[in-house]
Amino acid sequence: MFTIISYDVVEDKRRTKVAKLLEGYGKRVQYSVFECDLSQQELLTVGRELRGLIDLNTDSVRCYRLDEAAVRRIAIYGIGKVTTQPTHYIV
Repeated sequence: MFTIISYDVVEDKRRTKVAKLLEGYGKRVQYSVFECDLSQQELLTVGRELRGLIDLNTDSVRCYRLDEAAVRRIAIYGIGKVTTQPTHYIV
């Protein structure tokens, strides 16, 4: 399912680790926002990995799951487009 993951991580080292992790799951569309196509299992996995990286007292990660109708209603002003291509293929 189409998932938007955004983060606000206070410390540079943790922020870099979060970004590198999310690059393996989706496409960065803004500095701290990724668009991903995740199964329920992948969402659970990335959530577990993120909780292991961040400081739960100072950092914030938000995951928004959007169904197809919601994805069609996304409005983008300026450059960019909604990520529709898969980030990885299983052969």
